[in-house]
Amino acid sequence: MAKTVDCRCKSFQRAIDVLGRPWTATILTALASGEKHFCEIGASAPGLGDKILSARLKDLEARGLVVRRVEPGPPVRVAYDLSAKGRAFGNVAQAIERWGREL
Repeated sequence: MAKTVDCRCKSFQRAIDVLGRPWTATILTALASGEKHFCEIGASAPGLGDKILSARLKDLEARGLVVRRVEPGPPVRVAYDLSAKGRAFGNVAQAIERWGREL
């Protein structure tokens, strides 16, 4: 028997709050194929400005979904990758996509 989801559930609402922010799913999807530099993430999301990308990456890092790694320079470069918690988004995205096809 399938479990039902109570929309008042704090865990459900927390997930929706993260995924509902503009560009979050795009960034997580861009990182699904592996570590990328800031400019590579931006290039994979036309229309996403550097300021918003920076803010989203900081938020995702604070939530433990993204890992930031500084590469010593010169020039100093920053790379981003998904944490184990961030990689779990792949399962969520697949489920949402299946559900979307049924709508």
